[in-house]
Amino acid sequence: MSLKQFSTKEIEEHNDNKSTWVVIHNKVYDLTTFLNEHPGGEEVLLEQAGKNASEAFEDVGHSSDARELMNKYQIGELIESERKEVHSKNVDWGTPSDESESTNQSSFKSWAVPVILGILATILYRTYFQS
Repeated sequence: MSLKQFSTKEIEEHNDNKSTWVVIHNKVYDLTTFLNEHPGGEEVLLEQAGKNASEAFEDVGHSSDARELMNKYQIGELIESERKEVHSKNVDWGTPSDESESTNQSSFKSWAVPVILGILATILYRTYFQS
């Protein structure tokens, strides 16, 4: 079965809460009925309405369940001449990579330094001002 083909111009016309279409990885989705169900709120979908939302979709890191749910809303795909190369992020939920380890370390530093400074300030205050 061949899916209906849409141009970017057609998709751009569906950019409000009465008709909300987005493109994700060259596939066209009608999310109008999903607006009220979206866990992130309808505003985030409306920001992308009528546009290519591939990057925004991947940046959020949707679950495999969310990706499966998308099939229900697909109404077609972009016409061949307007398609872009698909760059999906390969998410490995297993062992952390070097990148995520360094992210965890910098996350630790971002809260550890203020906590240590707070403890030192408390000790100094009690030592010098509560004699």
